[in-house]
Amino acid sequence: REVTEKLEEVVMIWTKQIRQVLVESEQIRREADDVGPSAELERWKSRMSSFNSLLDEIKSSRVKKIISILQAARSKTLQQWKELDRSITIAANEAKDNVRYLYTLDKFFGPLAHASPVMMEHIPSLMNTVFMIYCTSPYYNTSEHMTSLFLKITNQIINTCKTYLCEG
Repeated sequence: REVTEKLEEVVMIWTKQIRQVLVESEQIRREADDVGPSAELERWKSRMSSFNSLLDEIKSSRVKKIISILQAARSKTLQQWKELDRSITIAANEAKDNVRYLYTLDKFFGPLAHASPVMMEHIPSLMNTVFMIYCTSPYYNTSEHMTSLFLKITNQIINTCKTYLCEG
């Protein structure tokens, strides 16, 4: 019984830490007004890395042993643990999926950042790709994600035009 209680304390500490990671990942982030679309890709790559590391840790033999001991003891802490495990898996899948879709836009980010204002030739293909992401992505097709992406694309176009005007 004493061992079970100690292990439950450990799982409760992990639960609290994991909840904190999940809460922080969902918080609205403040970004500079001139941040471009490549920042969106970097954000999701970072998030994917964090959640994959967390999943690796959860799937480690040490954690599995503790969870199996608590399962044998019919611990009540496991319900919360299972919910968190599910949430982390969903967050990791979302990040991985979003990185995959945003990489399809990556080929436009360079030309968008370094082109002259005559970059119009890139815009139709870029918009078609954004539309494809919106139609096919199970996670990225929310108005929040799309608004953030369009804002960053617009910022990049404005920055490119400013640079062109100041150098020209």
